[in-house]
Amino acid sequence: MAGSELERLVRNYYELVDADRLDDLLALFDDEIVYERQGTPTIVGIDALRRFYREERVIASGTHTLDQVLPGESWVAVRGGFRGRLRDGSAVDLRFTDWHLFRAGRIVRRESLFPGRTV
Repeated sequence: MAGSELERLVRNYYELVDADRLDDLLALFDDEIVYERQGTPTIVGIDALRRFYREERVIASGTHTLDQVLPGESWVAVRGGFRGRLRDGSAVDLRFTDWHLFRAGRIVRRESLFPGRTV
């Protein structure tokens, strides 16, 4: 899969998560997804990822801003920011760095870091 196609898929990921389109979002992931988020337990498998987005994610709403999207042969690196509201009503404004690993057109591994944020 070409880097431009991987970049399109990653940009679509952020659009779908911001629009709260969970079914379309989950279709981007492999059933055996491994998702590491700084300071939280690793999420393994599509059912655990679905549960995370439906029940465990502390973010209620918001918007990602992508500053850099750098596609490689199978990985796409992203730097950006997120501004929104948490489920408890408080505001959140943070930076993030994500890596998405693709196999057969689906995300099989995702890693997220939050620079400058203590977790």
